[in-house]
Amino acid sequence: MHGTGVPLLTPFDDAGDLQESELRELVSWVEDRGVDFIVPCGSNSEAELMSVEERARVVEIVAEASSVPILAGTGHPGLRETMRQTTLAAEAGADAALVITPFYFDHDDETMIDYYHTVADESPIPVFLYSVPAYTDVALTPEVVGELADHENIVGMKDSSGDLTRLQRERARTEDADFDLLVGSGSIYAAGLDAGADGGVLALANVAPERANEIYELHRGGHDEQARQLNARLVELNRAITAQYGVPGAKAVMKARGAPAGAPRRPHRSVSDVVRDELEDLSQVAEH
Repeated sequence: MHGTGVPLLTPFDDAGDLQESELRELVSWVEDRGVDFIVPCGSNSEAELMSVEERARVVEIVAEASSVPILAGTGHPGLRETMRQTTLAAEAGADAALVITPFYFDHDDETMIDYYHTVADESPIPVFLYSVPAYTDVALTPEVVGELADHENIVGMKDSSGDLTRLQRERARTEDADFDLLVGSGSIYAAGLDAGADGGVLALANVAPERANEIYELHRGGHDEQARQLNARLVELNRAITAQYGVPGAKAVMKARGAPAGAPRRPHRSVSDVVRDELEDLSQVAEH
């Protein structure tokens, strides 16, 4: 899972039903623009608004339509649901499972370690940790990440904290392991690669996959300053489709670019016409 991954948005119709044909088209749309792997059922996929069965179906469709590796989001707050989702994802063709930190209740480090060890012991596919404190109010410490990286079936992590110091500390504690460290924030993609990340899983890669891929390729080619300059041009667009307008904003930009993104699922609401115009102006940077 090196390079640029996309936490693929899920197309729904206005009634909230999954648009299966549009999902297949969307896989082709992002692949044609250079993403290296696809992450169905992540945060940007509105996974928390889907049932276990719906998530399994999304993974199945994406795996059937894709020619790149699939890192499927399978985490739930509880172990039983996580294991069921992970098994279904493996059966559907996922190459690895992205397992969010258990949330809602507070858990100490020992509980987190025990939880992930259990998931990894039982999972039929490799496991990636997923830390996204902005949504869960839970963050894995670098020390816990380092200990978990020693497990043979825990092979990587998506860090969506946006904290470069934390990312560097995680890299230092996993550098001797076979462990893919992925940036989860498009605003710091180039800086994260400079800090030792192997790639990223970026909301930005939904709306500007070609530009996100270009950042990675510039970095890989040794053109770090150019990668940082390109990343800087995309910061406002990334902020708009994440912290400011979220999934509805990202879907508006994608539809403006001709992608079959569908409607957001309730309780999300589509953005207003004023916001849509603002986002279309911001998205021009994706074209050049």
